[in-house]
Amino acid sequence: MDRFDAMTVFARVVETGSFTRAALTLGMSKTSVTQLVQQLEAQLRVRLLHRTTRKVNVTADGAVYYERVLAILADVLDAETSLPSADTRPRGRLRIDVPSPLASMVLVPALPRFHALYPDIQLDLGASDRPVDVIRENVDCVLRGGPLRDGSLAARHIADLTLGVYAAPTYLAQAGMPAHPRELDEDRHRVVGFRWASTGRNVPLALVRGEEEVTVRGRYTLSLDEGNAYLAAGVAGMGVLWLPDYMARPHAARGELLRLFDDWRIAPMPLYAAYAPHRHVSPRLRAFIDWVAALMDEVAPVQRPPLRHGAPS
Repeated sequence: MDRFDAMTVFARVVETGSFTRAALTLGMSKTSVTQLVQQLEAQLRVRLLHRTTRKVNVTADGAVYYERVLAILADVLDAETSLPSADTRPRGRLRIDVPSPLASMVLVPALPRFHALYPDIQLDLGASDRPVDVIRENVDCVLRGGPLRDGSLAARHIADLTLGVYAAPTYLAQAGMPAHPRELDEDRHRVVGFRWASTGRNVPLALVRGEEEVTVRGRYTLSLDEGNAYLAAGVAGMGVLWLPDYMARPHAARGELLRLFDDWRIAPMPLYAAYAPHRHVSPRLRAFIDWVAALMDEVAPVQRPPLRHGAPS
């Protein structure tokens, strides 16, 4: 038994949930796939998979082994592509997690451009607003807005998301147009709450106008922890919301949302690509992060301070 081939086959069976589908994707016979997995289990003296007539499920031991196998296969691929005479085109599997709105509104619509550049990169894309443990969940990279809470990760600042305060015309017709942000704390107004999954608390709104600073929490009848649903609640007239301008832009263009407090400023939200700190960043991960940075430069470029006179450019 070739241990590397067996690990490759085992990983594909786990991913497809089927010996038959794994065999098809690998260009092998089902018998060969089955035999390699059986030999691997015999070598390890551990049951890796539960087999039924309908589905193949990974065991607890198999799940642990699968995560280690993925790392080993990735390291082997990186070693091969690091050779000076090797084909250095980025290839292989990337496991990425991004915020739901960024995935649906920006990233996924642009992915044909990415795959035209890198046809040999396979993306496993998670779209969520939950905290992701990059190391434990074996995720190659996460895109997250706001301050980085895990100082053990390496990170690249790839964008600054400008924010705005918005409300639906139907909501404003019922509650009235607020002239000052403090009015959002009054009984007649409601906000749509957005809860950080890591804390369970709603995100407050901090605004600045000249020397005046205001922090608003507001009263809510609905609080959510997922960005697309949060946006939909605002469009439906459930209350005032504050969010990145790229999310509100298409709805504002159709008149479904109106921007409030144009003379007030909200600090931009930094967007980071964070990943496990390794000595060697794989070519496929570097290609993805560089591509996302270029994409976000079109949507929300990093806001750098103006150069002082005589400062290096």
